[in-house]
Amino acid sequence: MEFLEYIMSEARSAKKTIVLPESGDRRVVEAAAAVAAERIAGIIMIGNWKKVRNDFPDIHFDGIQFLEPSAHDRFEEMAGKLHQLRKHKGMTAEQARDALLDPTTFGIMLLKMGLADGLVAGAVNTTADTLRPALQILKTRPGTKLVSAYMLMVVPDCVLGNQGMFLMSDCALNVNPTAEELAEIALASAESWRQLTGREPRVAMLSYSSKGSAKGEMPDKIIEATRLARERAPDLLIDGELQADAALVPEVAALKTRGSPVAGMANCLIFPDLNAGNIAYKLVQRLGKAAAYGPMLQGVACPVNDLSRGCTADDIVGVIALTAVQAIEAGCEKDAAS
Repeated sequence: MEFLEYIMSEARSAKKTIVLPESGDRRVVEAAAAVAAERIAGIIMIGNWKKVRNDFPDIHFDGIQFLEPSAHDRFEEMAGKLHQLRKHKGMTAEQARDALLDPTTFGIMLLKMGLADGLVAGAVNTTADTLRPALQILKTRPGTKLVSAYMLMVVPDCVLGNQGMFLMSDCALNVNPTAEELAEIALASAESWRQLTGREPRVAMLSYSSKGSAKGEMPDKIIEATRLARERAPDLLIDGELQADAALVPEVAALKTRGSPVAGMANCLIFPDLNAGNIAYKLVQRLGKAAAYGPMLQGVACPVNDLSRGCTADDIVGVIALTAVQAIEAGCEKDAAS
């Protein structure tokens, strides 16, 4: 796990604070305790300290800050800010106060007010429950056209990709992206890979066809998406359409493609739709015994990341560390009122 050790080291140096709103889940609590003990990041858990301690008496909470929304000394200020942000959508002041009692919404407001650097949720709640308040309150990063999600996969005893490490996108959000949206996902994913690993992305636009071996609407979409991405980033190593084996295995690439800068060496895998992406990462995780970190969101104004509801405590620790590293370069624009 050389990569994960690198991420942990970077996170420790960054000294960021990450919010965990799901304090009722044992996996989250175990992960929080591990992160605090290893000083990977500062941790804020949303919930009642006494209740959490009683629910998990075997876990040590040294170094973890607990915040209960209704008891927070800036609750009214935060509720007022939320009302100002959402009143154009019809939210009343009372509705803002009620919304702020939701742990995830409260955690997102901590980011908005500059009181934390990132948030990780999704072990209990759905992606929509995490993403909705993030987009309503934080909005998207400047210049972002589309929010998407990727999984960072680390496959043991694997020589493909970057020694078994891959970015897979989009695995959680965009159901049937257009060619333009696929190009946006590919470019965002390449930047995410570069930011987190410090390595050159090699982006494969995946299909059931390699370089015209089959015809159809889907391969045509992939070809167009590749063209659009190349127009916007001519120096990026990207190719498509490629079948998965042609993207990953040098011997297969030699048979199916010629002169590709990516085939047989891909480390960023862009799927044609959500069906393919979600199924593929779960198969790799379960059959390949891979570590799966994410879904990591890209395009939100602050680092907010989702979790698979099938995640382990170790998975959560990894996502917390990755979120802290994201916050180094992709941190929020802090609210002026904070």
